[in-house]
Amino acid sequence: MDYNLTEEQSMLRDMAYKFAVKEIAPLSAKCDAEEAYTPELVKLAAENGLVGSWVPEEYGGAGAGIMGNALITEQLSRVDMGIGLNIVAATFGCEAIVLYGSEEQKEQYVRPVCEGKAISAGAYTEPNAGTDVAGYGTRAVKDGGDYIINGQKMFITNGTVCDFFLVQAITNPENKRHARFSQIIVPADAPGVTRTKIHGKMGIRSSNTAEISFEDVRVPQSNLVGVEGRGFYQLMHFFDTTRPMIAAQALGLSQACLDTSARYSREREVFGAPLGSFQLTQKKLAEMAIRIEALRGLTYRACWLIDNGTPDYTLAAMAKYYGGETAVFCADKAVEIHGGYGYIEEYPVQKWYRDAKILELYEGTKEAEIMTIGGALMRK
Repeated sequence: MDYNLTEEQSMLRDMAYKFAVKEIAPLSAKCDAEEAYTPELVKLAAENGLVGSWVPEEYGGAGAGIMGNALITEQLSRVDMGIGLNIVAATFGCEAIVLYGSEEQKEQYVRPVCEGKAISAGAYTEPNAGTDVAGYGTRAVKDGGDYIINGQKMFITNGTVCDFFLVQAITNPENKRHARFSQIIVPADAPGVTRTKIHGKMGIRSSNTAEISFEDVRVPQSNLVGVEGRGFYQLMHFFDTTRPMIAAQALGLSQACLDTSARYSREREVFGAPLGSFQLTQKKLAEMAIRIEALRGLTYRACWLIDNGTPDYTLAAMAKYYGGETAVFCADKAVEIHGGYGYIEEYPVQKWYRDAKILELYEGTKEAEIMTIGGALMRK
C-alpha cells in the first residue's frame, strides 16, 4: 500500500495551510470574540479553489475528491476551525444536488457556490429531532405545481448568510417512516422564511448558526432534489460521505494542539529546566501524537476508499467518532501543559478547547456513530 500523498495533494495541502496562516490567523481572535462570519474570506478561498474542492470540475469545483477536501479541512482547522468551517461548509447542502439533482439544478445552484458567488445550507436538524433524522416534522404539501412548506429547523450552519437551503421535509406522510421524506431547494429570501442567528455558542463562534422558520413557503415542485420519498436515504448517504470531513477538522485541531504544546514545552522553564524535560509532560505529548497518527490513518483511508469507489462507511463513522475523542483529548492536554496561561485569551489553546467539543456533537453525535458501527458489527 502507498501511504504517500500525490504531488497534487501535497501542493493542495501546503497551499491550504499557507492560506490559513496568511488570511485566517490575523482574524481568528477577533472573529471568535465578535461571533463574526467571514464572507470576504469565503470569496477569497473560492478564488483559490478551496470552496467545493470535492465538486467535479464540470460543476465548478476543483475535482479534488473527498481526500482533497479533507486535506483542505485539516489545514484550515489547524489555524481556526470556525473560519475554516465557513470555507469548507460554504457548499453545505450541495452534496445532495451533486449526487441526486438535475443538470439544471447543478448549474443553477452548485456552480455559483464553488465560484464564491453564493452560499448554501442544509436545513436538516429540528428543535425536537437531531440524531433522530426520521423524526423530523417539517412538511411540504403539494398545491398545484408547487410545494407549500411549514416547519422549524435548528442549529443550521450558514443559516442567516446563505442564499438557499436544501430542506428535508415530509412529502409523503402516508408512507412508512423512512419513505416519507424528500429534499427540496428553498431560496433563503422566499416569503415566509424567517432566519434567526444563534448567539452565545461555546466554540466555532465565527461559524454562522441559526434557527429557521418556514411558514407557508411556496416553491415550485421542480425544486425537488432526487426522488420524492427518498429523502431519508439521500440524507443518510450525505452523512456517510461527510463524516471524514469532521474527522479532518479534528485532525487539524489536534495537530495544532500538539504543535503548540511541544513548542511551549521547549520554551517554558520550570524548576530550572524546560517543561518538556519532565516525563509527565512527555507522556502527554506522546499520547497526543499517537492518537493523531491513528486518526490520520483512519481519516485518510476512509477518504481514499470513497474516492476510489469502494467506500467503507463504517470506517468513516469510526474516523468521525475517534476524531471527536482525539480532539477533545488533545485540547484538554494542551490546556494542562500551558497551565494557567492555557486558560486565558492570550493563548489559542483555550479557544481550541472550546471548539473541540462540537466534533463529538454535530454531523451525528458520538453515540450515533457507536450505533452505526455497532449495527454494522451485528450484521456481519
